[in-house]
This record gives sequence, structure tokens and C-alpha cells, in this order.
Amino acid sequence: MLDETQPAGFEQINLAYNQVFRPGRLSVGLVLPLEAYAVGAEPTLLGHLEAAQKAEELGFAALWLRDVPFNVPSFGDPGQVFDPFVYLGALATATDRIALGTSSVILPLRHPAHVAKSAATADVLSAGRLLLGVASGDRPEEYPAMNQSFEDRGARFRDSVEYIRAVGSAYPTHQKAQGKLNGGIDLLPKPHGTRLPMLITGGSQQSPDWVAQNGDGWMTYPRNAAAQGQVIAAYRRRLKAAGQPDKPVMQSLYVDVVADPSAPPRPIHLGFQSGTDFLRGYLREIETLGVNHVALNLRFNQAPIDTTLEHLADTLLPDFS
Repeated sequence: MLDETQPAGFEQINLAYNQVFRPGRLSVGLVLPLEAYAVGAEPTLLGHLEAAQKAEELGFAALWLRDVPFNVPSFGDPGQVFDPFVYLGALATATDRIALGTSSVILPLRHPAHVAKSAATADVLSAGRLLLGVASGDRPEEYPAMNQSFEDRGARFRDSVEYIRAVGSAYPTHQKAQGKLNGGIDLLPKPHGTRLPMLITGGSQQSPDWVAQNGDGWMTYPRNAAAQGQVIAAYRRRLKAAGQPDKPVMQSLYVDVVADPSAPPRPIHLGFQSGTDFLRGYLREIETLGVNHVALNLRFNQAPIDTTLEHLADTLLPDFS
């Protein structure tokens, strides 16, 4: 189990949040599935639970699942294929201590009552190991398939966040576009911790001030160091201006780790191919910029995934754990 007594400088929300996010420190997680697959291909998912268990044994901080309702060929990536909430339940029983995150649930395509109940269930079953990343969605083809409008997804996203917050309380009263709660019914279970820790992805069709004030952290994408430092500093200025406590920042990163530790970087989609020397230096740099967690995606990794996980655990995790 996660260490419930471990101190954390950010607000205490649940076990995963308290352990994964620490001010001034970077932790390292992994995006599922833990296998390489080509653009336009589907992952095999062979041995996927065993791979998750190996990641936990090696000391990685978190496993991240994407919410991809439909395989849209133009995007070339069906994600981990399985429904994220069903998969979270399986992972909760297959693992003991690693944090389990979504990156991210597409709120405008799900009713917030279902999201709240599924997320709280996963949080309770895992004894507080859930991190709920949420987003407004970026695949326009999925919206008509669910009879939803792509253009107004920002308003539904905002409404969903408020609804999920509301049903975390007992017998809530709440009235917005997606439903009316009059205080006479309750949604169970309640989260394991004080609430569901919601991390907002990118802008999610909201103003930067809204993102800072309404999330429990911010999920962003890799940028060059100067730009990343600027956007993180701006996020934390908004927190301070709004009287909010400090909150964590995490980012994704595609990597292709080669055997030669001194191999220089070569750009790939949303990341780079390199040896571990460059990767370590990059992680140290973004740590100084205020990134608190990085989710490594090994989809384009050319070496065997098991070997790469062991290599990363041996050479990087001692500096970022």
C-alpha cells in the first residue's frame, strides 16, 4: 500500500496524490500499455497486468490510462484499448501500491454521475490510489457518434467538474445543465480521501484562471525549457493571485531509450530518442522548472520494454523517487 504517513507539501487529498506529488521534486510514471506499437496499429496487450506489476516492483510512481472511446484512424492511436474504469478495477487488484491515473477522462462524452461513481469506486478499491485526470477531448469524430456537440464541449466540461465536486458531499444540492440534485439522494461510494483529486489537462476549453482555480493540479505537454518554465510560472502566479494553495504540475513525454547511455537526443513525436544521460539531464531540468511528475510513454521504444523498464529503474529512479 502507499505510505499514508509520508509528508507532502501540497494539500493532502488521497494516498496517490500525497505520494506522487511533492514540491520541488519530480517523480516518474508510465503510460499504459507498456508495449511498443506502430502508428495505426493496435497494441497486443499480451502480459499487460504482469507488466504493470513489474513497473510497481521496479519503483515507478504511477501508471496512466487514456480514455479513447473510439479508434479514430486519423489519430493513429487507440490507446490501451480497454475502458479506463474497468481497467482501473483490474489494476487495483493486480497491484498494491503504485498510483493509478487517468490521462484523461473525456468529461463531455460521459455523464458526470457515472464518472464520479466509477472514479470513487476505483479510489476505494485501490485504497486511495486514484488520480483523476480530466479533459474536454480533441477527437471531433467521437462527438456525433454519441450525439454530442464538439463546439460546446467546454461548457459541458465545466459543468461536469462542478457536478463531480458536488456529489463528493453527502446528499448534495446542485442544479446545472447535466442534472438537478435536490438533497434527497446520495451518490455512493465516497472517495477514499477527502475528495477525488482532479487534474485538468491543458486548457480543456477554459480560461487559464479557471484551470488554476478549479483543478487539484495541471497536466500539460512537453515544450522547450524556456517555454515550459514560463507557462508553469504563469500557472503558479495565477494560483497565488486567486488565493489558492500551491498545486502540482505534471507532463507527458514520449521516449525511445537506446542502449548507449551517452547517445544524443533525436526528436520523435512529443519527445525524443536518447540515452539515459540526456534523459536524466532533461528530467533534472524540468524538475527545476517546477514539473512534479512526468508520465513516460514507451510506445515508440525500439528496445524490449522489460529491458528498458529495468534500465530506467536502475539509472533514473534513484534520482527521481
